[in-house]
Amino acid sequence: MTLRRTIVATSLKMYFGHARTLEWVRAAASVAIPDTVETIVLPSFLSIPETVAELRDTPIGVGAQNMWSDDAGAFTGEVSGPQLREAGCRFVELGHAERERLFGEDAGLVAAKIDSAWRNDLCPILCLGEKEEETPDAAARRCAEILRDLLARTTGGGDLIVAYEPVWAIGAPHAASAEHVRTVAAALREVLAQHPALKDARIIYGGAAGEGLLEQLYPAVDGLFLGRFAHDPAAWGRIVEEAAAVAASDR
Repeated sequence: MTLRRTIVATSLKMYFGHARTLEWVRAAASVAIPDTVETIVLPSFLSIPETVAELRDTPIGVGAQNMWSDDAGAFTGEVSGPQLREAGCRFVELGHAERERLFGEDAGLVAAKIDSAWRNDLCPILCLGEKEEETPDAAARRCAEILRDLLARTTGGGDLIVAYEPVWAIGAPHAASAEHVRTVAAALREVLAQHPALKDARIIYGGAAGEGLLEQLYPAVDGLFLGRFAHDPAAWGRIVEEAAAVAASDR
């Protein structure tokens, strides 16, 4: 039986310029990463090629923060799945709450992007979560319905990471409670279990994620999706160490 690795992923969003991104990447590359931990970084589009080059001989996977649903065409300013694969990406973040709030992306477009990712051998990191804070059971029902609806709109299948990110916790002082996250994660796993092609899908938590959280949530979730906490490469390294520790406790 192959034991899955614990995930530590981070999106740098648009916080860093190109030079600072590469500084972060080089610092992250100096962290010892055991084979029980899978690490992923999502830089801005402009920094992807050099990030891939810097991390080529490391275990850190590189992805993009978004993509378009078509493989080619007159889509000014957009980036396609084939372009990301050619640049060396293995992952792509889709469905983030900011894409809905700022750019009006709806479930139909997100599902089309998921299909495009699978079509181009990219693993989607699918972000979803409830907008307002509510009880764990209510959040679980809402998030399960979001995932169920998205998957019903897709036509393909492949690797998938579901990033549970309650919108109200993004950028907040504290993460959602362990009980809350575990309840939602269990509901999401029930939905995924209904899709044989997604039997290996994994769930990570994001939203004010930081040190000490993963040991509270594991194995209900498979890892963390870090935001600004990871801007300090040393902090990112400490989460990698924590991920290694919880993975070791599971073996």
